Amino acid sequence: MAETTTSSARDIGTPGTSAVSAPRTSRTPRTPQDEDAPGPAAPTVLQTLRRLDSGPRGLTEAQAEERVARLGENTGPARHEASWPRLLLRSLRDPFTAVLGCLGLVSAVVFAWSTASVILLLVVVSCVLRVSGEHRADRSAAALRELVAATATVLRRADEAAAATTRELPVAELVPGDVIRLGPGDLVPADVRLLRASGLTVHQAALTGESAPVVKSADDLPRAVGAGGPQAVPRAGEFDRPQLCFQGSSVATGSATAVVTATGAHTRFAAAHERRARRPEASAFDRSVHGISWILIRFMLLTPPLVLMANAALRDRGLETLPFAVAVAVGLTPEMLPVLVTLCLARGASLLARTHGVIVKRLPALHDVGAVDVLCLDKTGTLTQDRPVIDRALGPDGREEPEVLHWAAVNAWWTLQLADLPEPDALDEAILDAVDEDALMAYDGVASVPFAPDRRLAVAVVRTPGRLGTHTMVVKGDVEAVLERCALADDDRERLRTLAARQADGGVRVLAVATAERSTRTRTRDYRPADARGLTFRGLITLRDALAPTAAEALKVLTDRGVTVKILTGDHPGTAVRVCADLGIPVGEDGVLTAEAVDRLSDTELADAVGRTTVFARCAPAHKARITEALRTAGHIVGFLGDGVNDLPALRTADVGIAPRNAADVAREAADVVLAEKDLTAIAHAVAAGRHAGGNIATYLRVTLSSNLGNVLAMLSAGLLTPFLPMLPAQVLLQNLCFDAAQLTFAHDRPDPAALRRPTVLDPRDLLRFITRFGVLNAVADLATFGVLTLVVHGPGTGDDEAVFHTGWFTENLITQALVMVLLRAGRGTAENHGPTPVAWAALTLAVIGLALPLSPLGSLLGLIALPTVYYLLLTAVLALYTAALLTARKRAAARLSC
Repeated sequence: MAETTTSSARDIGTPGTSAVSAPRTSRTPRTPQDEDAPGPAAPTVLQTLRRLDSGPRGLTEAQAEERVARLGENTGPARHEASWPRLLLRSLRDPFTAVLGCLGLVSAVVFAWSTASVILLLVVVSCVLRVSGEHRADRSAAALRELVAATATVLRRADEAAAATTRELPVAELVPGDVIRLGPGDLVPADVRLLRASGLTVHQAALTGESAPVVKSADDLPRAVGAGGPQAVPRAGEFDRPQLCFQGSSVATGSATAVVTATGAHTRFAAAHERRARRPEASAFDRSVHGISWILIRFMLLTPPLVLMANAALRDRGLETLPFAVAVAVGLTPEMLPVLVTLCLARGASLLARTHGVIVKRLPALHDVGAVDVLCLDKTGTLTQDRPVIDRALGPDGREEPEVLHWAAVNAWWTLQLADLPEPDALDEAILDAVDEDALMAYDGVASVPFAPDRRLAVAVVRTPGRLGTHTMVVKGDVEAVLERCALADDDRERLRTLAARQADGGVRVLAVATAERSTRTRTRDYRPADARGLTFRGLITLRDALAPTAAEALKVLTDRGVTVKILTGDHPGTAVRVCADLGIPVGEDGVLTAEAVDRLSDTELADAVGRTTVFARCAPAHKARITEALRTAGHIVGFLGDGVNDLPALRTADVGIAPRNAADVAREAADVVLAEKDLTAIAHAVAAGRHAGGNIATYLRVTLSSNLGNVLAMLSAGLLTPFLPMLPAQVLLQNLCFDAAQLTFAHDRPDPAALRRPTVLDPRDLLRFITRFGVLNAVADLATFGVLTLVVHGPGTGDDEAVFHTGWFTENLITQALVMVLLRAGRGTAENHGPTPVAWAALTLAVIGLALPLSPLGSLLGLIALPTVYYLLLTAVLALYTAALLTARKRAAARLSC
């Protein structure tokens, strides 16, 4: 039989459990190891009070002061914000920055002070940009922090003989042994053991992931577990004990008196914060950066020796070519890369914060968000709202029956109206929202017996117009509890149980409704729960989770962008599958795994299974972390959205940890990205921003490295073919500075929408293949230019052969680099629709410099001269052929990528 959900979480009329007085002892309270430690059973109230050296009247002021001095204040884990020096040192460890630092050191060794100064400036600019961006993100995240609780209602005494009085004290002053009172909406300020409770239910999703409130009681009985159904989520450990409540949870309904058992660093909340799940060795961005950096380092270390050896062997030029060799190595390395990466990421992060309230705490995390291809999340608050709505109203025969909803609304309305403290719960609100309340006014409420956890039903007695002498008793609640009170044959009762179980297996909550006619009574207070017998079964009400209004559209956007959503929930699998069906998330026949099934799989088997699984149900924190790690092992880049202490291990295991602003404090601290709201739309915006930034970074790398590699190959060839250096070191540096400055505009480029439809991953192997292919093509164009220059140099009217060669190649280099910027950039598809982009203007400026600089006075200072007209005619032909070859190669590369 599937367990069904009760109609309410109130117990206004049920008396609480009386507290047990404890004899005073001199024993010191054991705070580090209190009674909530795992074990076969929780200690009794008497044992707890003795252990804490306390009693139902609480502590005296002297005792409280002594314990604060000895045990410390009840404050959460200390936060360690990174200082400017720490952030600066962290930015210096960036591999790209390390590459530039090595080049600067080599330049200084060979006395190339101008090169060393430029490199040092680039390193400083990059580090300052990164540190300022991350410092702003830290400040924004700090502004989102919320206190766990501000004050607590505490029973204290002036001395042993004085009577206990109720006081509002700061939470920080609570100590083990304090007796506190809790009411609806209160945050639990410490770990406590209940002394008495009345209708108490607690939200502890931040600790366990359970979306529904959990019933708590002060007795020493274990928490009851149902036979199945959406709410029958078996849990183990201290959180399952009904006598215990924990810091980080909040009171949903009811009231309680409790004794504090642990504070500060000894609470379960603090323990969860201190446990460090294994952080990935490197995020997606870090892995890409390290791979590309090693490619650059190898080229950088290989190039100078090749240049030196070639010139020494063939041209008898030795150490005098060392500055040129260093300039070639600098020319191969994208000097502006740290600056451009930081600009792209900082600009995207700033835009996200301003327009969508998304705070990126760690700049490289923005790239990782764009690279995410699997997003793991819970359903509550993200795919669904934290409230139910009516699904169906069924008669005893399983057919639609609106009258059942009507009687359920009558019960909900009058149990609310006749309550001492009217406070509707979520299920009653859903029922009342689905009916016209004017129809309920026709009845007169006579009496009500509110819901109580032990009865699992609520009773309302009403007077029906036109029916004198009789009252109608309307009962609503747990299916089994209602069926036990109905006048039914055994086979009918079993049939209705099967009907309810079938509905529950479909992922909905089920309530039963029954009525009975009773003779009027003189005193309405004579109605008692025992009167709910011999009822007529009316039917079933099913409720489902209300879908988040933006979830369906956001899921479509994420799917279009190649992001697969995985549901990791503590709820029943049927509930999660129902939500997936309502939102159009496909779930295959083998697309559901429970925590028990996950436990039976090895790490290798789990890595194979996670790809085809959509729903992981009844997950504990360890399961979420293990599933996230398995997805990463399978080659996915994983984002995890979590908001509770129970999500900490998975937040730290994922490539990108994401938390909403109202998440548990420690979850926000562990997250890389903080959302203004727990909304998939914000994640979709973050993915787009990450892919925008990542696409521009990848474009810069492809363009600059392929062009630089072509230049290096051409320089090596020219050094072997010409009796002089193919270009002066100052000319090489100026050319590189012009090119790199122009490429900073990639930070403001508009990407092609097609580039946003797939994750942007900086794969070093793909990048190496790309730059090799297009670098060789660039080198061929340079060699063709050498041929043209040979004709010009040996033609009539030529003067200084070396100056002509330097000038001709300098001009050709800048123009070909301008062509590469325009033709190989990722956002080319948008240019036609929006006019010239910053990249197009920068490329035009680069070509103008290449043509105009040799004719200017500055050109003569650099050793550049005016070229004959015939050179420009021949260069135009070379550039036309190069453009055609570039377009052909790009088309083939795009075709391979689409396959």
